[in-house]
Amino acid sequence: MNDIQDITSIKQLVDEFYTRVRLDGLLGPIFAEVIKDDWQPHLDKMYAFWNAALFGVPGFKGNPFARHAPLPIGNAHFDRWLDLFKETVDAHFAGPMANDAKNRAGLMAVMFMSKLANMKGGSGRVIM
Repeated sequence: MNDIQDITSIKQLVDEFYTRVRLDGLLGPIFAEVIKDDWQPHLDKMYAFWNAALFGVPGFKGNPFARHAPLPIGNAHFDRWLDLFKETVDAHFAGPMANDAKNRAGLMAVMFMSKLANMKGGSGRVIM
């Protein structure tokens, strides 16, 4: 298996990952509520995101957390997202960049879960 090498690799990863997401019983309905018909704009944004994250290529614009914060999602969703992402990477790629992608996805999931918990008060916090 080859490592993630360039935008072609990223497109393969993103396309396969979001095919899995759409078919997933937990994640699919969440995405279906937000992306009604045309997935291509979301895929294009994800190509740019991962190209910037892994290779430092400029072109990604956006605030991923702001787009996800209003959704009815929790830890189970991020755990499933991360499992699917790692499975997809492992099915197609091996090497330092593949490992970096999985690590970055894990960090992103932890950060999103933490921010969502803080927005919702988190455990032990009282919101008045």
